[in-house]
Amino acid sequence: MTSRRPGLMATVDLRRAHDDDLPVLWALFQAAVHRLTSAHYTAAQQVAWAPAGAPPAAWLARVRANAPWVARRSETIVGFADLQADGRVDMFFVAPEAAGTGVGRALMQRLIAQANDRGLVAMHADVSLTAEPFFRHFGFRVIARHTVIRRGVSLRNARMALSLGTS
Repeated sequence: MTSRRPGLMATVDLRRAHDDDLPVLWALFQAAVHRLTSAHYTAAQQVAWAPAGAPPAAWLARVRANAPWVARRSETIVGFADLQADGRVDMFFVAPEAAGTGVGRALMQRLIAQANDRGLVAMHADVSLTAEPFFRHFGFRVIARHTVIRRGVSLRNARMALSLGTS
């Protein structure tokens, strides 16, 4: 795999997350929200979405239950994503320094292959405004727009869906 950023190799190793990864995944989630979404979300919205401090117990439980794929480059975690049994992508985050280098592509290709292996006919996700173009690139389309409330703050997002081929 080659990178869109000169000088960066996009060789990515994918594996399932382990409990030892949880602090790194929390830090990656926070960095992605705070450093990649400022074109679409205010600082107050970013804080509501990804607050500072230790990961909440509910977030840790959600990640454990989701059993995400972890993307690593040279043993460093640079992204994570999951696919639920019903075809929902619950979490999909790439480290800011790895954005645009093929990490997201490797994760999405893994999720689509997993969905096809499971015989799913579609995938769907509630996607940030920032992530819409990335998901669109893989054939997802917007089927609804939503406003969600996080810690009393409104954030806009989109429900996107991908029909999987049956050929």
